[in-house]
Amino acid sequence: MIFRKVGVPFAAMILFLIAWEVLVWANGWPNYRMASPSDLIPAYERYWPLFLEMGWQTLWRTVVGLLLAVIVGTGIGLVMGISRTLRDGLYPLLVGFNAIPKATVVPIVALMFVGAHDFNTVLIAFMISFFPIAVSVSIGLSTLEPEYRDILRALGASQATIFWKIALPKTLPEFFGALKVAVTLAFIGTNLMEIVSPHGRGLGALFDSGKTNSDYPLMFAVLLALAALGILLYYVVVALEKTFAGWAERPSG
Repeated sequence: MIFRKVGVPFAAMILFLIAWEVLVWANGWPNYRMASPSDLIPAYERYWPLFLEMGWQTLWRTVVGLLLAVIVGTGIGLVMGISRTLRDGLYPLLVGFNAIPKATVVPIVALMFVGAHDFNTVLIAFMISFFPIAVSVSIGLSTLEPEYRDILRALGASQATIFWKIALPKTLPEFFGALKVAVTLAFIGTNLMEIVSPHGRGLGALFDSGKTNSDYPLMFAVLLALAALGILLYYVVVALEKTFAGWAERPSG
């Protein structure tokens, strides 16, 4: 069980890095065209303090934006799940908003809140990640079987009791599934702001510095660091899911 949960993902990452190294070696690509994993080690050694500082800045802004997305997305999902009228009215607006490329929104936000670098970055991380949470909560609540409602009402349960005891717990599997997606989207939002509107903070700014100086190993090292942070947050969500919605997990061989 432990090997499957830890060993298999770790082995898959190692195999991916080996395949990456072999691909670069077999094609004879120089590191200014395609850096290999072995090219990234000197970049990490040289810029390790910057990776720690910039990585932390990216991580905390992403987490704050994700938390806001959870709060707002859950609230919107609750409203849409309870009221069909509000769901019919809000859903097209949410779809239209989500269809707008966030890369086009970043310059607008940066101009609206000039100098508020942390706020801008958190805002974009929130804007890009709340949609799947809102939709998943809405679907989870709106698909509650009417038979459950009828039986519980016949037993004297109030509407509030049905909501807290049945409807809300039922949404947890969908909620955590959407949260896993929102984690990666939040990182995309954070780095969009850090790259498109550079302010010298975060891994996006470090990536932009590597691009400006044609330091391809540094650029690929930043990408790998972002992937590592995304995996870290993903497994935090998995741990929370097992704690609060472990009952929904189906046993598999």
